[in-house]
Amino acid sequence: MPRPDETPRRRGQEAVPDRIAAAAAPDPMRDDPAAAPETAVSKTRRKREMLELQELGEALTRLSPARLAALALPERLADAIGLARRLDRREARRRQLQFVGRLMRDVDPTPIAAQLAQWSAAPNAEKARIAAVERWRARLLDQPSSLDELCATSPRADRPRLVALMTRSAEERAHGSPPHAYRELFRELNALLGNDG
Repeated sequence: MPRPDETPRRRGQEAVPDRIAAAAAPDPMRDDPAAAPETAVSKTRRKREMLELQELGEALTRLSPARLAALALPERLADAIGLARRLDRREARRRQLQFVGRLMRDVDPTPIAAQLAQWSAAPNAEKARIAAVERWRARLLDQPSSLDELCATSPRADRPRLVALMTRSAEERAHGSPPHAYRELFRELNALLGNDG
C-alpha cells in the first residue's frame, strides 16, 4: 500500500528493486573462483595474447632464411612468413601479419621466443667482450704496469709477447706508422680473453 506522501510510480519501476536485488544476490560462479570455469579468459587478455603472437610473427619476418629454417616451423607458417616478407604495401602486409599471428596460435611460442631472445642477446654479449678487449689494450698502452694485473687474472698470458707488442705499438704511435702491432695486440688479447671468458 503506497504512502500518502509518496509520488506515484510509473509502470516498470516496480521491477527495479527486484533487478537490484537479483544483482546483489550472491552468485556462486562469481563469488567462488574455484567454481568458475577455467577456460574463461577475458577478452582483453585474449587480444593481448593475439597481439603478442602477431609481434612474434613480425619478428620472425626479420630473420634470415637460415635462422628461420633453424626454427623448424610448420610449412604453412613458414610460407606465410615468406609472403609477409615480400609484401611492401602497408595494408596487405598488415593483413598478412595478422594471418601469421593467427597461425602462430597453432604452435608453442615459448621455444620460438626463447630462441629469438638468445639470438638477440648473443651480439650484445659479443659487443661487451670486444669492448672489454679494447679497454684492456688501451689500459696496457697507457699504464704498462697493468700487465701484472692481466697476467694475474689470465695465467695463460704470454707475457714476453705482450711486452713486445706493447713496445712496438708505442713506437708505431710515436712515429705515426701503420698500427700493425696495435692490431696484433688486439688479436692477442682477444684470443686470451675470449678463451678465459
